[in-house]
Amino acid sequence: MYTDTIADMLTRIRNAIMANHERVEVPSSRVKKMIITILREEGYIKNYKVVEDEGKEKIIVYLKYVNEEPVIRGLERISKPSRRVYSGKDDIPVVLGGYGIAIISTSQGIMTGKKAAELGIGGEVLCKVW
Repeated sequence: MYTDTIADMLTRIRNAIMANHERVEVPSSRVKKMIITILREEGYIKNYKVVEDEGKEKIIVYLKYVNEEPVIRGLERISKPSRRVYSGKDDIPVVLGGYGIAIISTSQGIMTGKKAAELGIGGEVLCKVW
């Protein structure tokens, strides 16, 4: 059992990218599905699918490469179970001058920092991707 399942997912993706794998399997949860959906919408991964294996759901994430270089250059977990990091609507982090994204858990669901700023809401900063 993992204490921080989001950090585990990010580490699995980071390790798969470093090993140039085409895909990576991650245990499924609602929050992870929402984060991975954002990564697909923002163009950081090719696609994903949810499959059931021995009665447990898992997510297969298909990683994206351009000219044999990974699209995801870095993943960083910000808010952790031991230290929660919240951001108000005016303090939403900008990642690499706008070239990356921050993923934020708000009262209206999980979304990018840019979308949260447009809606004028803050929340818990889950991670940064660039």
